[in-house]
Amino acid sequence: MTRISVRVDGVTYSDEVEPRTLLVHYLRESLGKTGTVVGCDTSNCGACTVHLDGRSVKSCNVLAVQADGHEVTTIEGLADGETLTPLQEAFRDCHALQCGYCTPGMIMQATDLLRENPSPDEAYVRQHMEGNLCRCTGYHNIVKAVLQAAGATATGGEQA
Repeated sequence: MTRISVRVDGVTYSDEVEPRTLLVHYLRESLGKTGTVVGCDTSNCGACTVHLDGRSVKSCNVLAVQADGHEVTTIEGLADGETLTPLQEAFRDCHALQCGYCTPGMIMQATDLLRENPSPDEAYVRQHMEGNLCRCTGYHNIVKAVLQAAGATATGGEQA
């Protein structure tokens, strides 16, 4: 067992973990952060995307011990209480989800995308979201939601 200390959604946790424990399993099983879902366990689908020190990572491809001393943000950590981010609102408003399974990872990836480029065009969004798979929506409304959130951010709305 290895002791780690990690800040998750603004709270610092110190736990003993098996060195081979994946970050996604630590978040879900030890911390109860079930919004981060296990999709493929091979880093292909992106359903488990979280932010590690502000950058999106697929948490099924990161060991919990690698997060030691770092900051992790999950989908549960994005909203300010009951107030959704403009991106979360755009996903709702644009019907950018159906079953919802991929949605947390999509939102986490799109948040990082908008942090990197607050005024993307459609081609940029499609390129930067290609590592996150959705089997329901056909992506059109997901792209639309990201572009809508970019517009809200550009016009003075809160950070996506």
